[in-house]
Amino acid sequence: METSPLISSQRIESAYTYSAYRHLIDELLAAGKTTGPNQSEMLTKYTQLNVQRMHRLDKTTVLMPEILAAFEANPKSYYWLIITEGWCGDAAQIVPVLERIAEASQGKIQTRYVLRDSNLDLIDAHLTKGGRAIPKLVILEADTLEEVAEWGPRPASAQDLYWSLKEANVSFDELSTQLHTWYAKDKTLTTQAELFQVLKQLS
Repeated sequence: METSPLISSQRIESAYTYSAYRHLIDELLAAGKTTGPNQSEMLTKYTQLNVQRMHRLDKTTVLMPEILAAFEANPKSYYWLIITEGWCGDAAQIVPVLERIAEASQGKIQTRYVLRDSNLDLIDAHLTKGGRAIPKLVILEADTLEEVAEWGPRPASAQDLYWSLKEANVSFDELSTQLHTWYAKDKTLTTQAELFQVLKQLS
């Protein structure tokens, strides 16, 4: 992949750290709001649930040993730019895993978070079957900002489940329930396994 004209050092500098992203969500919730231009009681409720999910995963996610070993094989440093929103349930299930991997990287990975609906040019360069699905991980070499990989919005098996439910025209509530049940049973292992493959390809 080539260096993206959409991703400049200024864009990286203006992006949120994980702690700033979480703080933003908490501040908005305190005001009865969520991230993005669309505001509703339903989106605020989803965001409240997502804060609980992220808090739980922050505390319980244990990384596979293979991921820890992968950092030893690659001396390069990266930015992981994550396109997300506070109301997105999939993001709540995945973002803490991305952050835990970065924390374990011994400084080789720095995460930065941007909001999808404030960065439409960026998400439109990383669509999923023509849709603005999130979260989306964009991996950049730290020194050049060259884009070297992307991942998301979900692990492949969760994505397959999503498409099958969409094709069956199930309600959003049923779709969400089945997806979050999948995440709960999987315990982040499929997400970790796919991200491990990404790390291997970078080394």
